[in-house]
Amino acid sequence: MIDSETKAREWLRTLPECDDTAMARLEQLVALLTEENERQNLVSAASLDAVWQRHIADSAQLLPHVPRETSSPWLDLGTGAGFPGLVIAALRPECEVLMVESRSRRIDWLERARIAMGLDRAQVIGARLETVETREVRAISARAFAPLEKLVTLSARFSTSDTIWLLPKGRSAAHELEAFKGWQHLFHVEQSLTDPEAGVIVGNLVRRPLDKKPRKRDSQR
Repeated sequence: MIDSETKAREWLRTLPECDDTAMARLEQLVALLTEENERQNLVSAASLDAVWQRHIADSAQLLPHVPRETSSPWLDLGTGAGFPGLVIAALRPECEVLMVESRSRRIDWLERARIAMGLDRAQVIGARLETVETREVRAISARAFAPLEKLVTLSARFSTSDTIWLLPKGRSAAHELEAFKGWQHLFHVEQSLTDPEAGVIVGNLVRRPLDKKPRKRDSQR
């Protein structure tokens, strides 16, 4: 379990993506976040004392579930303060990371951070998810974006049966998955590496629900 800043940094170094250059990008992200948090409330001030554990490692733990040879794009929904989108982009700069965010101040922050970190393959999509153009992606992530059923309903159009879904859900992971009905899927809950009480929903969406056929008496009206 990653339960300290030291362990978070040590664990990051075990990732094949985390060389000296990637670590420097993450250091820069932490510095940018700390500065920006004085202007707008991106994350709770208290969480900055454990930023490597609660935000950086918590985001990076999604990477081992996506093989390095998996082609992009990676779609991150409601990126907000940059998690996990900016962390994923910092560790895999060759990957096309699409960060969807609708709040104007967050959009400005993400764009400034992306440019400062030299993440040329990352893109900030400043729009509500409902208005984003449909395209197939290889990975979908979302951290505190929406309840599972709503999230899948809104974003299933970006998914194929090969798309990997990575959804940190905190303490509600198992409950949300148990209540998730009507979709054919291969989702399961992985234990979070940064919180003993949290889970990450991981897996593939096979297909959306079949449309219900109208009852015979209704179709004759």
